[in-house]
Amino acid sequence: MRIGYRSHSREAAAAFMLAARAKSMAKVTLKDIKKVYDKNVVAVEDFNLEIADKEFIVLVGPSGCGKSTTLRMVAGLEEITGGELYIGDRLVNDVAPKDRDIAMVFQNYALYPHMTVYENMAFALKLRKDPKDVIDQKVREAAEILDITPYLSRKPKALSGGQRQRVAIGRAIVRDPQVFLMDEPLSNLDAKLRNQMRAEIIKLRHRIDTTFIYVTHDQTEAMTLGDRIVIMKDGFIQQIGTPQEVFNHPANLFVAGFIGSPQMNLFDARLERNGENYFIRLYGADFSIAADKQQALRAGDVPPQDITLGVRPDHIVLCDATAHESHLPATVDVSEMMGSFVHLHVTAHDKDVVLVLATIDLPEAHRAGFHMGDSVNFTFGGNVVHLFSKETDNNLI
Repeated sequence: MRIGYRSHSREAAAAFMLAARAKSMAKVTLKDIKKVYDKNVVAVEDFNLEIADKEFIVLVGPSGCGKSTTLRMVAGLEEITGGELYIGDRLVNDVAPKDRDIAMVFQNYALYPHMTVYENMAFALKLRKDPKDVIDQKVREAAEILDITPYLSRKPKALSGGQRQRVAIGRAIVRDPQVFLMDEPLSNLDAKLRNQMRAEIIKLRHRIDTTFIYVTHDQTEAMTLGDRIVIMKDGFIQQIGTPQEVFNHPANLFVAGFIGSPQMNLFDARLERNGENYFIRLYGADFSIAADKQQALRAGDVPPQDITLGVRPDHIVLCDATAHESHLPATVDVSEMMGSFVHLHVTAHDKDVVLVLATIDLPEAHRAGFHMGDSVNFTFGGNVVHLFSKETDNNLI
């Protein structure tokens, strides 16, 4: 198997893979994509997305939202009911999966158990009759990048889950595809290994520098991996944006509740207006709104109305009731020590509220911790509030 192979450094391996892939990178365009199964079950509806060359896109959402179906349509494993799919400038709706120049990494690895790691990685290249020395070089360069060179002669059953996933990724790399598709590749791994592999995928992305479409239900993977995130629900796109955009400016209540851990706190409140100034009335207390949000509300001439107020747990702070006119009293239910942070569950006006507090910033009275029944007061700034329409669930700003 060692045909004309010499040892290469990891940097040389990465350079080789970059050079090999330089001609094969492409954008992916989905126009009005729709998928309907038998009995008129709509899985994906009105899906529009343009993925730039070399971009890392993550499709994220709960089970059944249509993200894996969308990925399988890109791969050619599901027939497209309506719309147009382009890889580069080529319409591929009716192109067979093997002719789309894509490579897919599956959740269950999909390795051949009777083949060695080397043979698994080389299999697709042998099928397309690449020269043996080219196959050998590509396999070994990919193995070098993925730190699996010592395992090339082993069979999958002798590998850990993380090693098997590296082999599956290596098998995709050697094909030099235009697009990498990954369908929940880390979901079978334990938490520690999932974190390690997530970091490896970030490194890999920069080494091979090509187009990725990645599906996950895990918002942490979405936030850490994606250049942009596509958040889906019930077959429809809810929002497309960078991780920071969807976190800072959720388009609607679904996105607000899905992105962020712990979930955003949601309150029934009232948006009021006094001349040019808007403010929030919550449980009898009035809270200010930051100047930029005020301007956006005025620009939209948003009328006073009942709203759903959203505030993230790490944006709520404890306060001294005598020093803050705008505050809410609460009673501690549960205190979860998380090392450098405390997740504090409290009840305010019969509403469950979660606060994430840095232990280093805790008031003197609570340096030793919190106890069930403790009385506390909390507040939040007008720059961190999210205002959602009661009628549409959409963000008003």
